[in-house]
Amino acid sequence: MNNEEAGAILRDHLQTYRRRSYSELVALLGKPQVTKTDGPSGAKYQVEVEVHWDDRPGGNIRVLGAIDDGGPRAFKPLTHDFILAPDGVFITE
Repeated sequence: MNNEEAGAILRDHLQTYRRRSYSELVALLGKPQVTKTDGPSGAKYQVEVEVHWDDRPGGNIRVLGAIDDGGPRAFKPLTHDFILAPDGVFITE
């Protein structure tokens, strides 16, 4: 898997989630979002995004994205995440 290509795809994909409101993301709790996409190189990737409470229900939420190419990297996908507070502020940025 080309980590540079996969990382760029994952970051771009997570941008769509960063534009969503806190309440829209809370609605995705426990509902993994899976997308298949092709990279510029023609490689096929699977992107999965999961939303979890970061520390306690009603508090910050963590949005975790993972990408792999279906090969051995599927056991240890490339990941990236962000944390959003209820007031819409991104944490640790």
